[in-house]
Amino acid sequence: MWHSKDVYYLSGSTGILAEDLGKSLLCQFPEISFNAEKIPFIRTTEDALKAIQHILSQSTGRFPLVFSTIMNKELLAILDVPEVEFFDIYDKELERLENVLEAKPIRISGTARHLDDSTMGNRVNAIQYCIAHDDGSRMKDYDEAEVILLGVSRSGKTPISVYLATQMGIKAANYPLVAEDLNSYRLPNEIVRNKKKAIGLSTTPETLHFVREQRYKGSSYAKLATCSGELSQANQIFLNYNIPIIISDGRSIEETATQVAQQLSLKRLPRL
Repeated sequence: MWHSKDVYYLSGSTGILAEDLGKSLLCQFPEISFNAEKIPFIRTTEDALKAIQHILSQSTGRFPLVFSTIMNKELLAILDVPEVEFFDIYDKELERLENVLEAKPIRISGTARHLDDSTMGNRVNAIQYCIAHDDGSRMKDYDEAEVILLGVSRSGKTPISVYLATQMGIKAANYPLVAEDLNSYRLPNEIVRNKKKAIGLSTTPETLHFVREQRYKGSSYAKLATCSGELSQANQIFLNYNIPIIISDGRSIEETATQVAQQLSLKRLPRL
């Protein structure tokens, strides 16, 4: 068994798709260390020759893994050499679709990622909104939000808001439940008025305790009892206001953000 492998992600465009798909496969082999490099924008014969020469010079005799989303057959012929393990992510499925649809594919890389000015403008607006409405800022603008994330301190509100804005083009605000909210079991009017857009983020006391300990080790704020009490109060507030609760424990930021978007049936822009 290999203990380490060199990996290359090749693309005629940004290389994001080749990298995403390759990583999703390689993560099934956690016992192997992968040394990865992305080589994007391979569009000419010269580009392909430079890429394969670089790969062979760096990984001679190691049979590196090469994941490709390149669709130009002339370039593929240059890149798919015996010295590498070549994985053409598109080839078989594209040919199958060609037969099923009885149509010829255009074979242009990056087509799905071409964004019009309107789409890019919406994404920029979402990012600006997210930055301006982080951590309870500018609550007067909550009417414009598409989602308002609620949760106790260090429950993941900001990173999930940022993902919603940057990757999905969703205007996300977030509000931290502080002692005044928790002890009164009441939410500000700006949130109550927009509670149909609100999502409560929760986790386990153990996870919250671990996260808080990283920055405030030994503090009363980070104690397990404090975390347990705050989460219990927050969950009761969510129940009182009939706000959906999403448990982030054990989920990635991407998974939690996707669940938020699905819960509120929010329309997502294509990923960059």
